[in-house]
Amino acid sequence: MSLDVYLYGESRNEECDCPTCGNGHMRTVTVCLYSANITHNLGRMASEAGIYEALWRPGEMLDPELSARMRVEADANRWGAVRELEKLLPVVRAAHLIDPLRSGLELLRSDRQRFEKFNAPNGWGLYQHFVPFVEKYLAACQEHQEAFVEVSR
Repeated sequence: MSLDVYLYGESRNEECDCPTCGNGHMRTVTVCLYSANITHNLGRMASEAGIYEALWRPGEMLDPELSARMRVEADANRWGAVRELEKLLPVVRAAHLIDPLRSGLELLRSDRQRFEKFNAPNGWGLYQHFVPFVEKYLAACQEHQEAFVEVSR
């Protein structure tokens, strides 16, 4: 299991010729500007660095009240209600993640020993992999501040 993060640009409509029928059609194209993947085994390290929500649950980071309601529903195993509440989460732009990721990265870099305690014993989820992941994601967010953020966990 892993976390996939994506930064998408604005969608646009464009014409294309269908190879099957030869007719012109309109299609919606959304360009992926950045994507990355990291193991869930780094969740505890991310929490310790204060960036779990920014990475795994960015919409909930922007709306803590809705996030709390979702946790209540999840604790009661009302997954239909959780899915409905997820639809109400705010749209996350890359710019929203810059400050939390920067702060978390500074903390990670400041105390390597503290965070290496959260290295996965099986080797799948190590500090030495997590820091570059956060660095690259932060750089992508800075470069594409208006991009839409999506995560798959």
